[in-house]
Amino acid sequence: MSKCTAIVHAAPALGAAFTQYTAEFEAGGSLGPAPTQRFVYVLSGKLKILGKTLGPDEYAYLPLGEEPVVATRASRATVIEKPRELLCDEALPASFAGKEADISPGALMGDPWVEVRTLIPAADLNFDFAVNTMTFQPGASLPMVEVHVMEHGLLMLSGGGIYRLGEDWYSATAGDFIWMGPYCPQWFGAIGKTPAKYLIYKDWNRHPL
Repeated sequence: MSKCTAIVHAAPALGAAFTQYTAEFEAGGSLGPAPTQRFVYVLSGKLKILGKTLGPDEYAYLPLGEEPVVATRASRATVIEKPRELLCDEALPASFAGKEADISPGALMGDPWVEVRTLIPAADLNFDFAVNTMTFQPGASLPMVEVHVMEHGLLMLSGGGIYRLGEDWYSATAGDFIWMGPYCPQWFGAIGKTPAKYLIYKDWNRHPL
């Protein structure tokens, strides 16, 4: 990277199977091509990716990390990079860019107070990880304590609440990051007067063994 600082939140050296970091760009700063697939979600400023200029809450997926990411002004983005887990008959997904606001929200298990937006096509087996945003109205919560095989990278985007990890409880507010290993009991409830929203990564569509 050039004229850019990476704040690493999760990485193989810490025990994660993916890397997630916040990239803080100066004007004209850039990320060079990556040796693996890359997902970029803009937090502030403007980034040029795939010939498009993306602003806050817009994102891009690069299946080979082949395209550079260039800041047209001081900017921040969360970046996820993961080695691809190939299937025997896998076709390489195409690069794409999108805007979170253009994704129709789904109600989590029928609860309209918890909205899920799927940023990567979860039903497409060619994608081996998923990235969603989840928005909780004040007082809303996950309907159960979850325990599953996927690991997570979670970045709080706005608002705040209480996160349970194992048997411990933590306050979480905008800018906080949580890495959750497989089988870690987890639960979230929103508190405050404004909605709480986070971006969440998980490995997907591959057998854990």
